Amino acid sequence: MVKLCVGADDVDDLADWQARLLKKLPAPVHHTRMYPKRAEEMLKGGSIYWVIKRAIRVRQRIIDIRTIKDEEGKDMCELVFDPELVRTYAQPKRPFQGWRYLKPEEAPRDLKSGAEAVDLPADLDAALKNAGVW
Repeated sequence: MVKLCVGADDVDDLADWQARLLKKLPAPVHHTRMYPKRAEEMLKGGSIYWVIKRAIRVRQRIIDIRTIKDEEGKDMCELVFDPELVRTYAQPKRPFQGWRYLKPEEAPRDLKSGAEAVDLPADLDAALKNAGVW
């Protein structure tokens, strides 16, 4: 699943927001109106890929998908994530509403930890890939 991370300037912003959530909740969550039709498939090792500043930059494993009620008593979906943020190679993504399914073969690769885990701007990452640098 791929989703815009509205309001975050970088992966650190997302991490800070989720750290504040973890002070109140046992795991990071996100609420959405629609329940995914492919929920069972996503619970078998699926991740949410966060789009930050027009590029997929990080993912989180989805550990649960629940139906909850909003303040008005309407059904909503609560996505529950593993707290670990896994940085990915930046992959440009145009703006869209809601969320989209992401085919495994279209998902960006994870960055390795350490020195390789640099959050490059999407255009620089694409230029390096086109030049055959990686």
